Amino acid sequence: MSQTVDRALSILPLLAEGPADLGQVADRLGVHKSTALRLLRTLNEHGLVYRQSDQRYRLGARLFALAQEAMENLDIREIAHPHLVRLNETCGHTVHLAVYEENEVLYIDKVDSRYPVRMYSRIGKPVAITVAAVAKLLLADLPEPERRAVAESLEYPLYTARSTPNAAAFLKELATVREQGWATDLGGHEESINCVAAPIRGADGRVVAAMSVSAPNVVVTADELLTLLPLVRRTADAISGEYSGRTPVTDPTKDTA
Repeated sequence: MSQTVDRALSILPLLAEGPADLGQVADRLGVHKSTALRLLRTLNEHGLVYRQSDQRYRLGARLFALAQEAMENLDIREIAHPHLVRLNETCGHTVHLAVYEENEVLYIDKVDSRYPVRMYSRIGKPVAITVAAVAKLLLADLPEPERRAVAESLEYPLYTARSTPNAAAFLKELATVREQGWATDLGGHEESINCVAAPIRGADGRVVAAMSVSAPNVVVTADELLTLLPLVRRTADAISGEYSGRTPVTDPTKDTA
């Protein structure tokens, strides 16, 4: 990398900590003030930094606009799909990706299992919001007032004896999911189907999607499926890292422990 570019880019994380004057920037970069000033002027011309009236510099509005534009153009499904395929190839079970939109949780991607038993779920179809593991993760991340309002507005059909019966029980489960960072549906929607799920987070730490692995009892027991939770969480973390740009892309199916 060009030394000039490297120095200019090093200014941005410094200013992310708060406004800094010319001397502070020069000291952090280990350069003369004239060099730091030249870099700051260039960044200022492009709107990436802003010179305040007190002569200190802060991050510029253009930088935030670029970040927002980049986030809006990210396609979580496109980023997640290769990870979902690798997970499916590793475990053999059905893998789903879901998002929360307009008071519904929708499947936006699915990789079918390799065995004859198929899940009835479809891309674009809403999930059973009061029992689905992906729904629990997405709703658990909502601010408390919104979470409560959503829970109290839902109906609670008893699909099975393990279905969530009412808003109070649902809110209690969402609190647990929010604290532990993962969710399950163990026969809540269909007696014979179990599911484990993990959240996918954006750069701000908020949950932007949820992914899950589902399998019928005739293939694996609930306890056996739960042993896949670490793998599911590593996959979700890998997708989160790629989506947010925080971490290098790695193969989550490889246990690095």
